[in-house]
Amino acid sequence: MANIVFNVAKGMVGYYANLPATNDALIIVPIETSGIVGDSTMVDYDTLSDLLAGASNEQTTMNRKTLTSVTSTVDDTNDRRNMDAADVTWTAATGNAISAVVICYVPDNTAPSDATTIPLTKHDVTMTPDGSDFTLTISDFARAS
Repeated sequence: MANIVFNVAKGMVGYYANLPATNDALIIVPIETSGIVGDSTMVDYDTLSDLLAGASNEQTTMNRKTLTSVTSTVDDTNDRRNMDAADVTWTAATGNAISAVVICYVPDNTAPSDATTIPLTKHDVTMTPDGSDFTLTISDFARAS
């Protein structure tokens, strides 16, 4: 479950998780431990470009991943909306340690731009890549109630 929902995405996560545009996508971006800003700062970033222009660094050797099997379903029993996706695996992960991943909405994945990519949720994930595979289990990356 998300540690934070970015201010720019509050009230819109369910909409973006429905992937409303023709070539849109949700991506996951690993963030390095070194330089990561606190949640109270990160929550105010409006684009991925803004987030990466600050002290936080993307862990680029692991690469961004596109989420698959994304769902956004209404749960009337529990009075909420659940946003989910398939687990993500980084094969033979290397590079600097990470402390978080950020799930972002990309309006046009055929020509992605950090300036138009909207950060939706940030998740605390601690991992030091050592050349082995790393699978991140995603179980409702966000819930709105």
